[in-house]
Amino acid sequence: MTLVDAPSPSASGSGTGGSAGLGPIDSRRGRAPVGPASLAREAAGTTLWILAACMIGFAVWFAFLSRLYYDRAQSDAYANFRVELALAVAPVGPTQPFDPSQLLAPGTPVAVLNIPEIGLNAVVFEGTSGQVLEQGPGHLRYTAMPGQVGISVIFGRRTAFGGPFSRLPALHIGDTFSVTTGQGVSHYRVIDQRRANDPRPPLPTAGQGQLIMTTADGPKLAPSGVVSVDANLISKANPAPSMPLTNASMAAGEQPLGTDTGAFLPLALWGGALLILVGALSWLKHRWGRWQTWIVAVPVIGFFGLTIADQAARLLPNLM
Repeated sequence: MTLVDAPSPSASGSGTGGSAGLGPIDSRRGRAPVGPASLAREAAGTTLWILAACMIGFAVWFAFLSRLYYDRAQSDAYANFRVELALAVAPVGPTQPFDPSQLLAPGTPVAVLNIPEIGLNAVVFEGTSGQVLEQGPGHLRYTAMPGQVGISVIFGRRTAFGGPFSRLPALHIGDTFSVTTGQGVSHYRVIDQRRANDPRPPLPTAGQGQLIMTTADGPKLAPSGVVSVDANLISKANPAPSMPLTNASMAAGEQPLGTDTGAFLPLALWGGALLILVGALSWLKHRWGRWQTWIVAVPVIGFFGLTIADQAARLLPNLM
């Protein structure tokens, strides 16, 4: 064969180490270099995968892990509240025990609600926002404390985060239960169960107490209203301190079926961080390789997914 008949290096691809029509090969890794269009496709695909993972994470968090969160919060709160009861420093009003000028922080344990008829024994926290009700039933802050003169109101979730009030509608007139606070143990008797447009029972007379327990009504995942159980105090009523708060001073998220709009900003920030993570994973995938990147990424995505799921859950109705 003459020199003229010999194939050129560009025709065979041997001069560049690549195949005809495929372009140059990166000799360091044996892969063709990736252009911007390919990176964009990779980022889009990674985004879809992560969004799907976040949606699955939200479903898992809402259906299963929220119960574990509730159980842990209840266990810790019960241990701490027992100590406060033993030391006689548990709160008995809307302000701090040692500083009456300061309101109780939302999420402060204030009582233990024990309703044997529905198998409920739960710590009650101060406040009724979605974030507080993730830990357990919450005391509506502008009402009297349980066991005191006047009307006390407690909210509880029906479905998520343990659903402590899921069986509340199973209570019947005449059922009795107790509430333990820093003022002792108080006993109540159920007198009524009502929904929207049902007549309200008579208000308590002077020197008497009444407790209203409220949760969501309607489909479990699409509440359409509220159901309340009214109970009269049948033990001695404890004195109630002056109430510095009113219904008008309550945020919308603390009202029945309210949503915690304060979760929007954290949700947006975590969402932005997730987008940055998508870009980082797309870049690392080509630097390290597919499996090396996902081994590192799975726990990171899990953390982001659960955090975003928690913030998203606070945008749901607080009694759900």
